Amino acid sequence: MTHPHPDPSAIRIDLGIHGMTCASCVARAERALKKVPGVQDVAVNLATESARVMVLPSEQVEARLKRAVRDAGYEPVAANAAMDAASESSWAGFGPVAFGLALSLPLLLPMLGDLLGRHWMLPAWLQFALATPVQFVLGARFYKAGWHAVKARSGNMDLLVSIGTTAGWALSVWLWLSSPANAMTHLYFEASAVVITLVMLGKWLEARAKRQTTSAIRALHALRPDTAHLLGLDGEVDVPIDEVLVGDQLVVRPGERFAVDAVLLEGQTQVDESMLTGEPLPVAKTMGERVTGGTLNGDGRVVIQVRAVGVDTVLANIIRLVEDAQSAKAPIQRLVDQVSAVFVPVVLVLALITLLGWWFSGHGFEVALIQSVTVLVIACPCALGLATPVAIMAGTGVAAQHGILIKDAQALELAHKAQVVVFDKTGTLTVGHARLTSFVVPSGADVTQLLGIAAAIQSGSSHPLARAVVVAAQEKNLPLPTVSHIVSVPGKGQQGQVNAVEYCIGNPLWIKELGGDFQAFDMQLQTLQAQGATLAVMGQRTATGLDVLALMAFGDEPKVSAMPAIAALRARGIQVLMLSGDHQAAAQAMARRVGLQPSEVISDVLPGDKAAHVLALRQHGQTVVMVGDGVNDAPALAAADVGMAMANAEGGTDVAMHAAGITLMRGDLSLVAAALDISSRTVAKIRQNLFWAFIYNVAGIPLAALGYLNPVMAGAAMALSSVSVMSNALLLRRWKPKI
Repeated sequence: MTHPHPDPSAIRIDLGIHGMTCASCVARAERALKKVPGVQDVAVNLATESARVMVLPSEQVEARLKRAVRDAGYEPVAANAAMDAASESSWAGFGPVAFGLALSLPLLLPMLGDLLGRHWMLPAWLQFALATPVQFVLGARFYKAGWHAVKARSGNMDLLVSIGTTAGWALSVWLWLSSPANAMTHLYFEASAVVITLVMLGKWLEARAKRQTTSAIRALHALRPDTAHLLGLDGEVDVPIDEVLVGDQLVVRPGERFAVDAVLLEGQTQVDESMLTGEPLPVAKTMGERVTGGTLNGDGRVVIQVRAVGVDTVLANIIRLVEDAQSAKAPIQRLVDQVSAVFVPVVLVLALITLLGWWFSGHGFEVALIQSVTVLVIACPCALGLATPVAIMAGTGVAAQHGILIKDAQALELAHKAQVVVFDKTGTLTVGHARLTSFVVPSGADVTQLLGIAAAIQSGSSHPLARAVVVAAQEKNLPLPTVSHIVSVPGKGQQGQVNAVEYCIGNPLWIKELGGDFQAFDMQLQTLQAQGATLAVMGQRTATGLDVLALMAFGDEPKVSAMPAIAALRARGIQVLMLSGDHQAAAQAMARRVGLQPSEVISDVLPGDKAAHVLALRQHGQTVVMVGDGVNDAPALAAADVGMAMANAEGGTDVAMHAAGITLMRGDLSLVAAALDISSRTVAKIRQNLFWAFIYNVAGIPLAALGYLNPVMAGAAMALSSVSVMSNALLLRRWKPKI
């Protein structure tokens, strides 16, 4: 029995499973694994040929799981075997298919001759000689897998193929041996041989397409260098990446990839982070800034200090989460599982009804048997098992390449239904740190000179507002005068001397205590306070007291991408809201700057109450997406139908990846609409695939039963169904976010 909430002590074990061919195989493998004592939950994926098992820890539990897989008729392999196989040549495994084609094509000559008005009939013994190796050598895999299905009292594609083709081959042998010596009896060897060859060709094309769906994961794996340049007492030494320890110092040369997550100790460079974040432009890095393993160093030689290695790196987390998403089952897959559980037994009954119906209606037994074989062949549920997982693999893979990390299939399936998108303000809609937004001086005063003096006095302070003044001066390339006698007054401000003149910079209350008069700034003061700005004042000591020289307003700046992103969401018919802990005036002021209406702002929200607001929206029956920075918004992200965490430059990437169903790997808010778009397109592909998978069977079975198809056409249609589903899913790889 599968437990909806696995025991917290359960461990996860990943297994590779070879030999599965259709949705029925998935159901059988899951049943076998669920019977192992201690198993809490099982998800088997046909596209990745893998199983993810939540099981209580016990002695030799992995061995017992592998034995269960083998007893069910499949081969247990290492969890990454499918990934290793993906690196093979695009023609790998084509040999048996080529052998089957070489033997089967001559059997099709009579059919081609009929189209041209010729009668090219091969001797019966030659047809037998060509068809028998295909039936029993190349077809041995179908017999083996079909026999395991019979022993497990279930059915699968292999059982249908083996029964159908054996019936065609045996009928042909019986007609050949029972006919008069010189009679030109029509035989059906081509049906059995061509069906087996077409099924094998379809499976080979399927495997080739699977290698393309895993290309995103393989590209991420390829980002990890094998060696690193360790900086030791004897200089640089090349060591395997597995031997690098946290705290080690490494040298990274121009054009090399960073092997681990680290902090820059020496040098400066430009780093290409496009494979991880989707950001096409290189990012400047200087001493003290963090770099991520797998990113590409630019033209600077740098020394880094290791922060994380192995499974603890951001890249390893990304790979693991993408693999998890590709291995997980989407909710829509449950319908497929329910159908596939009864599909093969129903097909066997329909085939029997077809046989008896044709026979009892006065047709010969051979005609009845061939129509029954056609039903068996066209009904194989290969495409049904692939329809959902291949679309999810392609969708999550291409999203990861563009900086959208989808953690689970449920988030992927739900996101396109979004009716409300709720943004956290600070760090999500805004840059997340204070900026000098206004520097107000009396008429006729020199703004440049006063800003330079203010920056010089505050250049030694670590206070966020002081840093904002210094940054504003740097952006204007202002020369800073020499300052002396700097004194810091805790909680109030700073004072210092420039050219023997004493200046004070601090909060308005302190300046007022010192005798400052704000009358000249009264109107600007009221306006800035109404906007919710944080204020500071600059004054100059004189013989008569303190003259106020400048009024400084500080605030968070909206991200450049905020307004276009909100407009894009509105264009999709989605309601947009902003949650903020700021008081109403400040929140409304920021809302206006990003294009939000007053009614779309929820202000004065305590951090712990954000989740309650999200839940309230959900209780009105709306599908809610919450977008936060992933560090302090985790409860709200978890409370939403879909949480989107925005990784930030201050090291919130790891937290973001675990806090939500979808992580946006860079701060560009256009990725929100892009994530909804790839969700919509992936779900559309799943629905298209399921439609085609069902339509092949729903339309094909009646046509076969009524005699409008022959086994060769049925085999071609069955192979085509799998290939069309794979090809349709691969179209997602062309997707690019609209920027």
